[in-house]
Amino acid sequence: MIRAIIDTNCLRASIPPNSPFYQLYLDFRAGKFIWYVSTEILLEYEEIITRTYSSITSQLVLHQLAVAPNVVFAEPAYRWQLIESDPEDNKFADLALSVNADYVVSEDNDFNVFKSLPFPKLNVVSLESFLSILANS
Repeated sequence: MIRAIIDTNCLRASIPPNSPFYQLYLDFRAGKFIWYVSTEILLEYEEIITRTYSSITSQLVLHQLAVAPNVVFAEPAYRWQLIESDPEDNKFADLALSVNADYVVSEDNDFNVFKSLPFPKLNVVSLESFLSILANS
């Protein structure tokens, strides 16, 4: 089963049913991947979704994540702090490295730092690429 960390920008893009990225929600509901979250990530999801949509939408999304069988709650075992350009993104990278995630799904260029690091390796893909991976799995 594919293990993924979903950056907030991708979650936000997948919420509207008329979005081309709504497929992320459909694939999630179909159990095509395991979605790893931490307390810090959930707090960011709540903040950004509330700001973008509404507190009701935020609570609905968080509830879906809380009850879904393919969501795993975990905390980073170690804080690598490798993303200096935007330290807030480290919560996603640190969790991904701790749980040995297959993918971090993000549209954020700050994750490009992992392209030049010999260690640790982190596979960062765009939302469109991730949807393609899920479609072919």
